[in-house]
Amino acid sequence: MRRARVLTAAGLALALGLSGTGAWTYARARADDSLAYGRERDEALADGRKAIAVLTSLDASTRQRAERSVGNWRAVSTGPLREELGGTEAGTGASARATVTEAAVTALDTRSGTAELIATVRVEVTSAGTHKPATDRKRLEAVLARTGEGEWKVRALSAVPVTEEQATKGAKGATGTEEGGDR
Repeated sequence: MRRARVLTAAGLALALGLSGTGAWTYARARADDSLAYGRERDEALADGRKAIAVLTSLDASTRQRAERSVGNWRAVSTGPLREELGGTEAGTGASARATVTEAAVTALDTRSGTAELIATVRVEVTSAGTHKPATDRKRLEAVLARTGEGEWKVRALSAVPVTEEQATKGAKGATGTEEGGDR
């Protein structure tokens, strides 16, 4: 009987010690600056991916859908880009549906609320009167700004040019052979 009490007391002390250590570790991790920085980076990346997909998509099958697309552009943008997009005339014509295939935050300043993001985007463009889309790939760079509501919105968006060397490497990788030779 005495042995059972000693084992119970030892088990209880061990459980309390582990619980205390777990609580202390959790409290330290929750206040850790690098963890907060990582969360902010992840939020900027998620918001930036969504915004780039919206900004590179347009449903122009009807005038109303085109107006809705332009409204969506304004909703995910801020600053001069938002003002510039506000002057866009919505009309019918070719439609584009974009998917962000890869993205990464290249710079993040949590104090000023700015971030830079690079992304590759696959865009399927369907011309008016056709049903089969043509696919295009784009590389984009975005400057994001955190709004007062804590959302990340695109302040600037630009294409990243593909150099001749990069295009040659891409073509070589796609075909597996260099011009004039075999593998």
